[in-house]
Amino acid sequence: MATSDTDHQQQELFVLVAARLAARRNSPACQFEEVVTAPDDASARAEILLLSSSILVPCLRHEGATVWDTLAIAEYLNEVRPDAGLLPADRVQRAHCRSICGEIHSGFTTLRASLPVNLKGHFPGFKIWSRAQADIDRVCTIWRDCLAQSGGPFLFGERTMADAMYAPVVTRFMTYDVKLEPRLVTYANMIMAMPEMRGVDRGRQGRARRHRGTRGRILGSVAPCPFEGLKARAGFAVKPVPPRM
Repeated sequence: MATSDTDHQQQELFVLVAARLAARRNSPACQFEEVVTAPDDASARAEILLLSSSILVPCLRHEGATVWDTLAIAEYLNEVRPDAGLLPADRVQRAHCRSICGEIHSGFTTLRASLPVNLKGHFPGFKIWSRAQADIDRVCTIWRDCLAQSGGPFLFGERTMADAMYAPVVTRFMTYDVKLEPRLVTYANMIMAMPEMRGVDRGRQGRARRHRGTRGRILGSVAPCPFEGLKARAGFAVKPVPPRM
């Protein structure tokens, strides 16, 4: 299903960040190629069929394996690059990491629908309905608990697939001016400052690009707007923290 749907943008952003995290901690000789197809191109379906028989993007092809689900891609990257640290070393923390990744992967439907990914727009004072706010509150609770347990600076101390999975949520919060408490603002700013987040959509106009990473191919659809527009904005809105009684 190669469309410009914002859910696909979120999934593609996650996969690219996860792949770059895996790549940066491994041999510089490894390569992966990002293959971008335009969803409104009449020939795109045929091209996607050749690269992904499921017609789903993003899709990773690597040494005979074809993987098209975001969590499956993350687990596969962890399997082929176990020293990249995509999952925590501790068994309990690994279980926690997988759980919160699964939660954002399959849940938060109101957040997805109400605050769609828009990497260029900025909407100060955006009206957030109660059901979407409940999803936002749950995300903040996840971040708060993880940072409290790990001590930061990332959700599990070091960067993991959880940070990659929640990176698209950070962009949503920035786009729609979602107010965050100071500690979560610090975390969100760290995510936006990661090298893996820079220039994700720069020049993605139907051209294949090569990156240092697993020696494979990642198929995605063209995003409708550049990531640079999001980075140029002022930052996150800070939510006042009430004094302790």
